[in-house]
Amino acid sequence: MKKFLLILITFIAFSESHAQDNGIPASTNVDGREYPKILPDNRVIFQVNAPDAKSLQIDLGKKYDMVKNDKGIWTVTTDPIVEGFHYYSLIADGVATTDPNSNTYFGMSRWASGIEIPEKNVDFYLPKDVPHGDIRIKYYYSKITQDWRRAFVYTPPGYDTNLNKKYPVLYLLHGGGEDETGWTQQGNVNFILDNLIAEGKADPMIIVMDKGAATDPNAQPLEGQRPGGGFNFETLEKVFINEIIPMVEKDFKVITDRNHRAMAGLSLGGFQTFHTTMNNLDKFAYIGGFSGSALMRAPGSTIQNLYNGVYADAKTFNEKAKLVYISIGTDEPAGMYQNVNSVHKEFEKAGIKHIYYESPGTAHEWLTWRRSLHQFAQLLFK
Repeated sequence: MKKFLLILITFIAFSESHAQDNGIPASTNVDGREYPKILPDNRVIFQVNAPDAKSLQIDLGKKYDMVKNDKGIWTVTTDPIVEGFHYYSLIADGVATTDPNSNTYFGMSRWASGIEIPEKNVDFYLPKDVPHGDIRIKYYYSKITQDWRRAFVYTPPGYDTNLNKKYPVLYLLHGGGEDETGWTQQGNVNFILDNLIAEGKADPMIIVMDKGAATDPNAQPLEGQRPGGGFNFETLEKVFINEIIPMVEKDFKVITDRNHRAMAGLSLGGFQTFHTTMNNLDKFAYIGGFSGSALMRAPGSTIQNLYNGVYADAKTFNEKAKLVYISIGTDEPAGMYQNVNSVHKEFEKAGIKHIYYESPGTAHEWLTWRRSLHQFAQLLFK
């Protein structure tokens, strides 16, 4: 019996060592760090040097207990992880923190670790040998929120050399718990557009990514909100219409009519997009919501009475809106899926022209939203 157990332990140790040899460091690792390491079956090996810790876990949707060796190195191998980008935490002695081996990303309402599980045979959001645009940071003072804000702005290849050309604009919002860095750092927006433009599948455009939170210190709080309301839709609408759009049209080479202006967002940003565009349809012709669309908040709300009845006359609405796009992942939480899918069905009943997309096998995650942007961008400004 002892001989059998010895053989079994030796086999397990060999298998684990062999598996590690077949793994590759995650692209999201800090430069030069071997772990986290992704195995061919998408299991992930995490390893952390923490000799003084009493307990360590990896929280990647599911919590995994790490095991310490006699050198103070903690290790664990996860179950297979779904392809795409995922936030995760290192839980050290009960406190959620970041993995020192991984780059950090603003998500989960804080800086968190992130890991990219490669999607096999898919590269539309990866850097390629094509002309590349730039990501610029624009700081500006908001008189409405009475603080400094910043926008990340994608300018397409050739922006600085073709001096007489003006471009259409997409205003692109992140989700709740994220910030204006999300679409660049987690979403790979610049690579998606670089590749589409190089392939002739999308028009060169400027993309403006601003913060989805806006607090008016002088505003009376809405019912159930703290003063100012960090995610106050009305305040954010004012910031976009009165400050962000005028600033962009002053400082960047853009076409300023509604037929060359789009807005889209993911999750909370999708709901914010519909609020802003439906109340200002004279300013936007292209609208997109990824895992977030028209929001029927009040009891008894219907498509016909939303946003002051903008959908009540389908013919008039369809003449104004050149594109309404909504999407959802097939594996999203039931409530989120139901909301977006029900809006799609209500649009169909009401005769509101729109495009509806379900991302196969993805949940409330960046792979859903990368796929959505990839489709949406190809439909803009036609």
